[in-house]
Amino acid sequence: MKLEFRKIIFSALILMITTTVPTALAGTGIELSKSQTIYVPVYSNVFSGPKVLPFNLAVMLSIRNVDIKNSITFISIDYYDNDGILLKKYLEKPLELKPLASNHIYIKESNESGGFGANFIVRWKSTNEINAPIIESIMIGARSGQGISFVSQGRVISENRE
Repeated sequence: MKLEFRKIIFSALILMITTTVPTALAGTGIELSKSQTIYVPVYSNVFSGPKVLPFNLAVMLSIRNVDIKNSITFISIDYYDNDGILLKKYLEKPLELKPLASNHIYIKESNESGGFGANFIVRWKSTNEINAPIIESIMIGARSGQGISFVSQGRVISENRE
């Protein structure tokens, strides 16, 4: 009887481990890449109040090389407006970031050209497979003692296989 009870307990433990560990670890795997295209939503303004008034926001695009050993090269950082029209190319030549280095692009609060649906398209590459960079936009605005700030994460839209 004791041996049978131990088998049942052992079987239950195996079942618990095999069903909960993959779920608990899902999304924690490190994904390596050599080249990606990233879409980053930004908001030149948001609408507020009952009259749907635009509330202008400053935008900062933050790019961070989170790889400890390898440099990363940003090929292009392009800014598009609400209608998908290219407003500005921010890189005249590729930008290399050393391991754990970061850089940013700042758009003033008074610059309304992007509109509500503005975005950046960021392309990067590396000679080795590396930890993909963290690319996000930070929006902030203040008016009459009121302030707003929030962050948008970049999203991979193309895994470039070279």
